Amino acid sequence: MKKSFYILGFVTFFILGIGAMFEFLTWPYRGVIVFIGFLFLNFGLIPTYFYQKYQQCQS
Repeated sequence: MKKSFYILGFVTFFILGIGAMFEFLTWPYRGVIVFIGFLFLNFGLIPTYFYQKYQQCQS
């Protein structure tokens, strides 16, 4: 579970970094890439983090 959290975190921040680069260079589809990065962050990484913390409190 911890390994998947790290992989999801890397992918999320990689996508956000690419989106930021596209923003600075004003390339097309920059808004879409940043939006996808925030979707990964809000619906993938943060719930996984809190689920891990919940599992740690249970044991």
